[in-house]
Amino acid sequence: MSEDLLRDLQDSIEYHFKDRELLRRALTHSSTGAEKNYERLEFLGDRVVGLVVADILLATFPDESEGDLAKRHAALVQGKMLAKLARLVKLGDAMQLSDAERAAGGSENDNILADGLEGVIGALYLDGGLGPSIKMVTRLWGNSIHIMKAPPQDPKTALQEWAQARALPLPVYELAGKEGPDHAPTFEIKVTVSGFPPWSSKGASRRKAEKEAAGMLLAHLKEMES
Repeated sequence: MSEDLLRDLQDSIEYHFKDRELLRRALTHSSTGAEKNYERLEFLGDRVVGLVVADILLATFPDESEGDLAKRHAALVQGKMLAKLARLVKLGDAMQLSDAERAAGGSENDNILADGLEGVIGALYLDGGLGPSIKMVTRLWGNSIHIMKAPPQDPKTALQEWAQARALPLPVYELAGKEGPDHAPTFEIKVTVSGFPPWSSKGASRRKAEKEAAGMLLAHLKEMES
């Protein structure tokens, strides 16, 4: 990993590490076979992001219920959002991947980018403490938090309510397939609402695939009604 890429990333996140090895570890994917990779730092970074985002939401929306805050929080810490923010700081350029993983598009993989960003935030917390962590999360997530005018509705909940409003049984989710390496599997989920053709979607986890399939099926059903 070149020093230029490390410097560019630190410039992008506006934090320069005292312990460069922490940052290197945060950018090392398990595909490299390295004994120390980003997984433990990702575990920590996930908790740091969750705490800081929750604190920002409490301050930003003082009159909202716990349920609405939870919906906002879930949308803001999901993998797709993390991957989007990772791209803003060009994290993929600095990720250390095996040749095979990089050739397969690993530096643009949403799951890897999301995990890598959490790894960097976990490393930053260990290197500089909570203050710099709060500063980084606030800067990266700030616009996304403030432009969200209303709490988002989970696609699975929305599809369920659509079915119930029409006296239909609850949607049924089935695992249609699983592929890819153990460290980065892809799940295919099929969702069915009684009386309508099923819809399938893929994701890095069953939960993500279910939400994606539910959202796509709901959009299709609403289009049929219009």
